[in-house]
Amino acid sequence: MMDLGSGQQQRSILNKFGSMNWVLLSLICVIASIGFAMLYSVADGNWDPWASRQIFRFGVGFVALIVVAMIDIRLWMALAYPAYALALVLLGVVEVAGDVGMGAQRWLSIGPLNLQPSELMKIALVLALARYFHGIHVEEVSRPIRLIPPLLMIALPVALVVRQPDLGTAILLLAGGGALVFLAGINWWYIIGGVASAIAAIPIGWQFLQDYQRNRVLTFLDPERDPLGTGYHILQSKIALGSGGVFGQGFLQGTQSHLNFLPEKQTDFIFTMLAEEFGLVGALGLLGLYVAVLGFGVMIALSARAHFGRLVAMGVCITLFLYVFINAAMVMGLVPVVGVPMPLVSYGGTSMMTIMFGFGLLMSVHVHRDTDIPRRTGGLL
Repeated sequence: MMDLGSGQQQRSILNKFGSMNWVLLSLICVIASIGFAMLYSVADGNWDPWASRQIFRFGVGFVALIVVAMIDIRLWMALAYPAYALALVLLGVVEVAGDVGMGAQRWLSIGPLNLQPSELMKIALVLALARYFHGIHVEEVSRPIRLIPPLLMIALPVALVVRQPDLGTAILLLAGGGALVFLAGINWWYIIGGVASAIAAIPIGWQFLQDYQRNRVLTFLDPERDPLGTGYHILQSKIALGSGGVFGQGFLQGTQSHLNFLPEKQTDFIFTMLAEEFGLVGALGLLGLYVAVLGFGVMIALSARAHFGRLVAMGVCITLFLYVFINAAMVMGLVPVVGVPMPLVSYGGTSMMTIMFGFGLLMSVHVHRDTDIPRRTGGLL
């Protein structure tokens, strides 16, 4: 009997492994490989210090993706609130014991690891909101009493992240959480009222911004007001983008990048470097790969039987879209520079693991798409 049970378990694992979306996994690997190549170029044709570490992190993240995908989606629903609570506690710990870097207190040192809890919160918030809305019917979503818990779930981490300060991540949390509330079925009048209130609150919010955040907004409106100071990043980014032309200057041949005029080219401005070396064609090709990944993600969400699974899949897609949109728009001067990485391409540890964990959840929804979860097990239970 023990051998029979073990055999059935092995077959179940093999069936899950075989039912994974290998086209989507291939797209993820292709995007990551583009990132490895660009980090190799950043270091002037060397694997160290960026590319080799990124390859290792992606390998660990890929294994984590497979493991997360194998776990039943019902277990992820059970862990949704504890994961959110843990991420919130870690954000609180950053306030009192976080490491300061580049003018912000965002990281925790745990042994040899540097952890950025705000990155973990992006996925934890998706899980928590998906579980909450799974437990209530669509017609109840717009009731004011029902909106208080999800709004608090969004507001608490946003407030903690703003205090670090990390405006870019705060915007991602706010926009991602708001989009998921919208997809849960909130009345359009709430959306219109929220947008109107946000616009009306801009003069008040301006008073609470840090000086460097105000300078970023002013630089966005007029980059040439301080071309050697706050406007330097975006002006050099635009020069590099323009110098790439249609087909680019060639791999390892980007002048702005390799002459070190382009700052932060391994993280925030790596998309600019890609566009300089591979031109408009290369930039659109990378964006096309992201669009393909998002398309698969939306199809996975629509095929999921459980409402929780649909919301988790859409939440991961929204998070990926916001990463890509804000980073691409930022380096082109369409939005202020807020320090959002290009997923799978920009160098980073916590961001890489976060996005790979998110892809694992997306794949778990796909593998367990026929799993039904009674709606009564959601909500705040």
